[in-house]
Amino acid sequence: MSYFLDHTAETNASMLREMEELVARGEGEQAEFKLSTGQRTEAVKTVCAMLNASGGFVVFGVSDNRILVGQQVSPDTLEALVRELKRIDPQPLLSPETVDLPNGRALILIRVPRADPPYTYDGRPYIRMGPTTSVMSSSQYQRMMVERMQPSNRWELLPSSLTIGDLDGAEVIRTAEEAIGRGRMEDPGTRRVEHLLLGLNLLLDDTPRNAAVVLFARADRVLPLYPQCLLRLARFRGRDNGEFVDGRQEVGNAFQAFHRAQRFLRDHVPVAGRIVPGLYERVDDPLYPPVALREAIANALCHRDYAMHGGSVGIAIYDDRVEISSSGPLRFGLRSDDLSRPHPSCAWNPLIASVFYVRGMIERWGRGTLKIGELSELAGLVKPDFHERAGEVVVRFFPSSYVPPTRVSHDLTELQRRILLSLAEEGPGSSAVVTRRLADGTSNDRVLRALQQLRHLGLVQIMGATRGGQWTLGRRDYDPG
Repeated sequence: MSYFLDHTAETNASMLREMEELVARGEGEQAEFKLSTGQRTEAVKTVCAMLNASGGFVVFGVSDNRILVGQQVSPDTLEALVRELKRIDPQPLLSPETVDLPNGRALILIRVPRADPPYTYDGRPYIRMGPTTSVMSSSQYQRMMVERMQPSNRWELLPSSLTIGDLDGAEVIRTAEEAIGRGRMEDPGTRRVEHLLLGLNLLLDDTPRNAAVVLFARADRVLPLYPQCLLRLARFRGRDNGEFVDGRQEVGNAFQAFHRAQRFLRDHVPVAGRIVPGLYERVDDPLYPPVALREAIANALCHRDYAMHGGSVGIAIYDDRVEISSSGPLRFGLRSDDLSRPHPSCAWNPLIASVFYVRGMIERWGRGTLKIGELSELAGLVKPDFHERAGEVVVRFFPSSYVPPTRVSHDLTELQRRILLSLAEEGPGSSAVVTRRLADGTSNDRVLRALQQLRHLGLVQIMGATRGGQWTLGRRDYDPG
């Protein structure tokens, strides 16, 4: 059996151009160059690292200054390289290729495909960070092992400890009817709960799968067996989590959590006022687009790690942002910045996600985070920020306009907040100008006292004399640049 590939002259010329372009770009996560197969041990460690990431290319016959010098290649050379590659476990299908150079030497190319990690070399896993190969941490290796076992041993597929009677039958029927109405499910001709669950692949030998519990369990049957069916809701006063305005913890199925989270956001998300031309009246709009928040909630419920018994979905509302979090790390090699651009569709709970899809609560997998960004931009907001934090994935929404705080060292009054908003929206002004803008009968002396209090808190500053000077927002609170 041949472990390496030969090419025609035409193919060789094409590959040589490919190698010249590859080497010109330099080394990185998906490219490594070695002078000769005398460095095959380190090179194959890099092959292992690339198998554990997104694949790449390893090329022998390239000098340190990126010149294609090639090397003498014999059958023994290639067999030695193949023996080194066999030290990777599990054994990947790799075929070294040779590319002839005009100087009579040749390059040796190993194309590393995107694979199903983790892989080890001599029993140790490796990872690629930029142009550097290093030993993978044990925690990351364990995570990859869990991901490899996920398709056939997913938590959502396992039989639950509940019965069909412990599920909310009305919610099951509602889901089926929504799916049929949207054309995402054929009408089974029955509304018997067990038949509908079977059609959704949520039963295993007449026992509800864990996915069925997450989706449809009655709230009074969730505890104590499924504490992870938890929704944390908080409205904080100010810009940190030092003081609650409203804090709740609720248990229930995913559809209950979906609706409760949206209701909590409606109750607590600030509104921004605007005057509609021709109507001469104020219209209040939510500071954050409800449809983007709704998408983020659905995304969190579908992709979180339900195997974590201490896990949850969290909604946290601050004066200057909204955070929606879900337990569990990013999976399948995804990174936070991947979520803001097209990325592979890898659902951690595809069964749960499929029910959300037929119900019409999400679109096809892999589009959720992109849709969140698109909806936010359409509403005039900056793109949301995705990041990992202490074992959870968090999406943060920020307003496009200034939001005056409710608290600094103590609660701000309504007048103080309106003054801050006026300065943010209409720019600097004297105390008399600010008084006229408020147009509510508040005296100039009272406005001036409020401005002085805000100045003491560092929220505003003045240029010129106190009476006639120009008041503006303080740098501590707002920097439009």
